[in-house]
Amino acid sequence: MERFVARQPIFDARGRVFAYELLFRSSLNNYFTAVDGNRATSEVIVDSFLVVGLDQMTGGKKAFINFTRETLIRDFALLLPREAVVVEILETVEPDAQVLDACRKLKKKGYTLALDDFVYDPRFEPLVELADVIKVDFLQSSAEERRRMTEAFIPKGIRMLAEKVETREDHRQAKDLGYSLFQGYFFSRPEVVAQKDVPANKINMLRILQEVHRAEMDFVRLAAEIQNEVSLSYKLLRLVNSAAFGLRGKVDTIQRALGFLGENGVRQWTSLLAMAGMAGDKPEELVVASLVRAKFCETLAPDLGLAERSVDLFLMGLFSHLEAMLGLPLATALADIPLSADIREALITRKGRLAGLLRIVNAYEHADWAALHALATRIHLPENTLAEAYLEAIQWPSKVLF
Repeated sequence: MERFVARQPIFDARGRVFAYELLFRSSLNNYFTAVDGNRATSEVIVDSFLVVGLDQMTGGKKAFINFTRETLIRDFALLLPREAVVVEILETVEPDAQVLDACRKLKKKGYTLALDDFVYDPRFEPLVELADVIKVDFLQSSAEERRRMTEAFIPKGIRMLAEKVETREDHRQAKDLGYSLFQGYFFSRPEVVAQKDVPANKINMLRILQEVHRAEMDFVRLAAEIQNEVSLSYKLLRLVNSAAFGLRGKVDTIQRALGFLGENGVRQWTSLLAMAGMAGDKPEELVVASLVRAKFCETLAPDLGLAERSVDLFLMGLFSHLEAMLGLPLATALADIPLSADIREALITRKGRLAGLLRIVNAYEHADWAALHALATRIHLPENTLAEAYLEAIQWPSKVLF
């Protein structure tokens, strides 16, 4: 049976990834209802630790995993390493005697407990006393409720996590209230700033992207542009001299490195490194998410009958977060990058024949299984293909970021 996993980043106050919440389904035809939660948690445990490997799924970060009443009282959490997971108690779990006994046992053994989608009610007070993290849904709670909970729980030593934080304004408000962990897609949405300029180093990176995507690539001119960026030059030489390429001799010039990679390799790897450079002042997860999207799109190219355009689809995924990286409208950011018309249309307008692939990526990131099923069916993508491609994609950034 194929497994579907989505991971959603949880950030600390400095914009660094603190953990990932893991969300599983066994099939796109099975959108788990409340009664299926026990099976969902069981599959998270089996898949994370026995099938895929937790480190490969989270890059060594903690994993938030949802627990139902049944999986709590059956001590399933004790099968997991306490240093690697956060036991997230679903909002549907009533704090009866068995649940509280199970939670006390976990606390005694050093596990971290989180309360999901928390809305205060006096009957939850015994769980609050055991909680390390309380998650507050910013789409469902009022400003007054958010403030009241921070005032009540932060003095108890509880970390407050703002979830479904969709805008940077929400993020700022949450930080001002004392929330120290954040979950949502605020990092991928740009702020609108009047007359914003692109910093000089980012202009250089855009210039390099422009050179990379010319119809006729000029390695001499491209090498000259790259040599003006010390960080990019260093990373490119380090890449081609790494063990992964298995070269006998050393490649010691930018032009030789470009020649070794070939045109498709240059387009892919130089774009990747330039994008990472442009995101230098943004959350690291923005780069990671871009790489996941790029690899996911590239891997699916043959199944869409577009094997010959795998590099184009890689770049479509890679550039899909460019707006957030630069804080500019995507049309402006891509104005001087000579992309094919259908890639440009998909990125800027989310229309055209390739836009469906971007919508699939977005549905996966949000764990919107119903939308994912509909989209995959529409373009005739098999479930197992999607599952395998996404698992490969979320493991890939740890192999290429250095």
